[in-house]
Amino acid sequence: MTDLLLNHRTEGPASAPPLLLGPSLGTSYALWDAVAPELSIGHRVVRWDLPGHGGSAAELIGPGATVGDLAELVLRLADSLGIERFAYAGVSLGGAVGLHLAVHHPERVSSLAVICSSAHFNGAKPWEERAALVRAKGLAELAGTADSRWFTPGFTVPRLVQDHRDADPEAYAACCDALAAFDLRDRLAEISAPTLLIAGREDPATPPVHLREIADAVPGAALVELPGASHLAPAQCPEAVLTALRAHLDGGAPRGMEVRREVLGDAHVDRAQERQTPFTARFQDFISRYAWGEIWTDPTLSRRERSMITLTALVAHGHYDELAMHVRAARRNGLTPQEIGAVLLQTAVYCGVPAANSAFATAQRVLAEEEG
Repeated sequence: MTDLLLNHRTEGPASAPPLLLGPSLGTSYALWDAVAPELSIGHRVVRWDLPGHGGSAAELIGPGATVGDLAELVLRLADSLGIERFAYAGVSLGGAVGLHLAVHHPERVSSLAVICSSAHFNGAKPWEERAALVRAKGLAELAGTADSRWFTPGFTVPRLVQDHRDADPEAYAACCDALAAFDLRDRLAEISAPTLLIAGREDPATPPVHLREIADAVPGAALVELPGASHLAPAQCPEAVLTALRAHLDGGAPRGMEVRREVLGDAHVDRAQERQTPFTARFQDFISRYAWGEIWTDPTLSRRERSMITLTALVAHGHYDELAMHVRAARRNGLTPQEIGAVLLQTAVYCGVPAANSAFATAQRVLAEEEG
């Protein structure tokens, strides 16, 4: 048993900042299917299964288990992957694991997002009763009510409901034991990691008041309420959850604006901002948030490499005004005039001599201005 690890899936560049994603009781890491691929653009995403759920062995947990036991399994998984410090986001029971980690292992958690969860789950009795029911009758009866507990009327995710049916009853019951014993309200003020709370306004299991309680207690915590979302918000409202997580994990547009200024220079960005109108505001936000806040911040490629790729693409499409701007950016990113010339010479082969001729003229003008 001590050699077993939680079943998990890893996505994204190995060199990117690690992000662990925790599931809700009764689900597998498929809960994150609509969110994890996008998060993996800029993070090394590791999503894991609870014991007895998905592909995780049931014997990883036993009767009388605690959320602390689950947190230790998560740390064991992180250690096996060589991950010392990580961002963490979790739903329901997965969120409780995140709270426990942030309180008891603050040196491991760089940031925390708690989604449709709580610092307590309405006392021990309901969970003790559910554990007894599952141990006596299995999960078929309980899985039959999953949609009403997890989603708003008319919405379902068959894969997750099937995960509920397929979970190991004993392991599920042990997770209920963990929820029954969980109450971290008196320790919330100790959390030092930047914390985001996401609540579903239609969530019957952990309504917004539970998330608001955490937000009020954790220093500097932010709270987002999602209209139309029930308990499994990442499955029902993935775009809203993704937007909130991106802003929390990456700094969203503010980080994008910072990178945009570093690469293009303050003068260019200031001119773009001055020309901004209500009609173009959303486009400018899109550029800062997506192009500069996600693509240019992805550590898989260096800024030098990104500049070379960008120069080539601009020559290929004949965008010479943009090319001038990115010749200046390439110099800021460390390319020499000789290297820029080598890139443009490469474009003569693959983009055509006339395109390269115009590109050389543009670059020569910009480089002369730079020297001046």
